[in-house]
Amino acid sequence: MLSVGSLISSPASLSALLLESFAVLLFFALCPYLSLVLAGQLSLWCIFFPPLEKGLGEESVLRPLYMDVQATTPLDPRVLDCMLPYLMHYYGNPHSRTHAYGWESESAMERARQQVASLIGADPREIFFTSGATESNNLAIKGVARFYKSRKKHIITTQTEHKCVLDSCRYLETEGFRVTYLPVKSNGLIDLKELENALQPDTSLVSIMTVNNEIGVKQPISDIGQICSSRKVFFHTDAAQAVGKIPMDVNDMKIDLMSISGHKIYGPKGVGAIYVRRRPRVRLEPLQSGGGQERGMRSGTVPTPLAVGLGAACEVSQQEMEYDYKRISVLADRLVTKIMTEIPDVVMNGDPEHHYPGCINLSFAYVEGESLLMALKDVALSSGSACTSASLEPSYVLRAIGTDEDLAHSSIRFGIGRFTTEEEVDYTVQKCIQHVKRLREMSPLWEMVQDGVDLKSIKWTQH
Repeated sequence: MLSVGSLISSPASLSALLLESFAVLLFFALCPYLSLVLAGQLSLWCIFFPPLEKGLGEESVLRPLYMDVQATTPLDPRVLDCMLPYLMHYYGNPHSRTHAYGWESESAMERARQQVASLIGADPREIFFTSGATESNNLAIKGVARFYKSRKKHIITTQTEHKCVLDSCRYLETEGFRVTYLPVKSNGLIDLKELENALQPDTSLVSIMTVNNEIGVKQPISDIGQICSSRKVFFHTDAAQAVGKIPMDVNDMKIDLMSISGHKIYGPKGVGAIYVRRRPRVRLEPLQSGGGQERGMRSGTVPTPLAVGLGAACEVSQQEMEYDYKRISVLADRLVTKIMTEIPDVVMNGDPEHHYPGCINLSFAYVEGESLLMALKDVALSSGSACTSASLEPSYVLRAIGTDEDLAHSSIRFGIGRFTTEEEVDYTVQKCIQHVKRLREMSPLWEMVQDGVDLKSIKWTQH
């Protein structure tokens, strides 16, 4: 064995010992990764040189602020904590009934079902897991229509529903069903008298969303449920933008079917749920065939980690709903007040009273929405106009509420959520004011308006 004195007198021996010690420390530091390296799931290069955050073809490391929570929400860290064990250790199939792996996954799945049911005042047996709100909407509309088609061939919806609802209804029209698309008033709300008049003896279903994903308008769901219940017509609501954000109770509101999305309430993508009332019983024809999971309603293995994430997201939302709503309301009021104080000719789309505050749709007159979006490149927003399609047509929702075409093309949707900060709102407002003023200075239309010209009185000619 080497003594301290011999090490000091022998630099080569000291270097060898230090090198050996470093190798041992490195081995223990890399231990958690070695199994992944050996399995071919991780390369040593990735350990020592992790990838930098870069945009496609860019060198920038910074990302824009996120103000588009109607499109999707970030995963709440508390939800991720609940999901992780079921991604790594508890990987059993929840439908395997012969061993502990299946039992523990099934137990987690049923707990998640209870958490979803608790949020909306339902029985856990009335909750069925799906891949998201689009599947839930398809299942509710097509499932009810096809099951009762021998006696009832009429469906009612509105012109401002989500595309998956409208497309499902259009598809049913090709199968011989009749669909009434109710118009909405200029504030985005339906006329309850028109709904009553549209009901027919063979109406099987009314489908009206709770909170609109573009303009944030809240429909009078309780009144609609009361009307449908009194006429013995099933009532379905797409509540993807409402569940976890405003109080929802399926019994008080007399809702028979409800669609829920995981990634709109700070849960994972790829999972959702449908509520289907048991008493009085609502019958559906399943969309897909298979092993008969979810009591035959939706065949296919339930992804336990995603279901656990949805349940956890619902539980967190139930605990924090009141706090979130108040905080989001304050931030929304701050954004709208500052913008409208500094910029003239700004219109808020949708009813200001019957409205979810986290979804703000503003039209900036004499500014093209796409131009403003490109100018606000350091804030993630979306436009009410069809800026990502080949069509130059404005949003069908804004058209339905009677918005002028020029204003519809100039709309921007601001989404405020649980993790939005006051600083982010102020920065967005500052940049928005700056770029709207800059774009208007370049607009000949704005110049004409400043000179007192009434643009509606001009007859434009094409050369």
